[in-house]
Amino acid sequence: MYTKVMRNSDKIKVFITGASSGIGQALCYEYATQGAILGLVARRKDPLLLLKKKLSSETAVYVADVRDREAICKAAQDFIDRYGAPDIVISSAGVSSGTLTERESDMDTFQAVLDINLVGMMNTFQPFILPMKKNKRGSLVGISSVAGVRGLPGAGAYSASKAAVTNYLESLRIELNEYNLVVTTIAPGYIKTPMTKLNKFPMPFLMAPEVAAKKFTKAIDQHKRFIVFPWQMRWVVIAMKLVPSFMWDLIMKNAPRKAKSYWDWL
Repeated sequence: MYTKVMRNSDKIKVFITGASSGIGQALCYEYATQGAILGLVARRKDPLLLLKKKLSSETAVYVADVRDREAICKAAQDFIDRYGAPDIVISSAGVSSGTLTERESDMDTFQAVLDINLVGMMNTFQPFILPMKKNKRGSLVGISSVAGVRGLPGAGAYSASKAAVTNYLESLRIELNEYNLVVTTIAPGYIKTPMTKLNKFPMPFLMAPEVAAKKFTKAIDQHKRFIVFPWQMRWVVIAMKLVPSFMWDLIMKNAPRKAKSYWDWL
């Protein structure tokens, strides 16, 4: 449990984007078992309403695209008006697709991936920061990826977006530390979600979303600054960082490429 908050309130308040599937949905179920008040955001209405029916806790749902700053601000304000500033905000909305810079048709995909994964996270956090500062507590949690550690061939948009996310969250953490606000960066490896279902190559240490959600919530509760899951991937990340560029090029030369995909499941 989020013990620091529980001394002041009977229930924690959690706001999650990307709630209709994957990691976001798994986090919804996990926090519902803790009796949290939930604010859930996703672009698709029907899966969001179905999820609300299945959850055992008080839930407010908002149909919005994280790229739409005005819509996200309205959702944030409604949640604050109902329940007060959340204790935890999790930016989980994210997409991935195989991309090649040489293909003109991929330029819109590059833009969408960056807008959703990076700018969408900024849009999610922005309306909550001042209310959290006023309360002098709260956690902002961003889902990055091991794919952001080094550039992966055929995944330029995704790797770039997650590298940017990691650095953005570090900047935000330093900015907000003096206000007693916590910023947690979670960098998972392969999680069994609609995003990874499209991969046609082996995915080492593949983790079930339910297992991932339990580990993520524990890390959030412990106010971790940066954490890689699963634990085996931590060693992979260390190795990725140590490998010199010429060797990385050789290793990745024949690496499998991610297929071009779409994000209508978000």
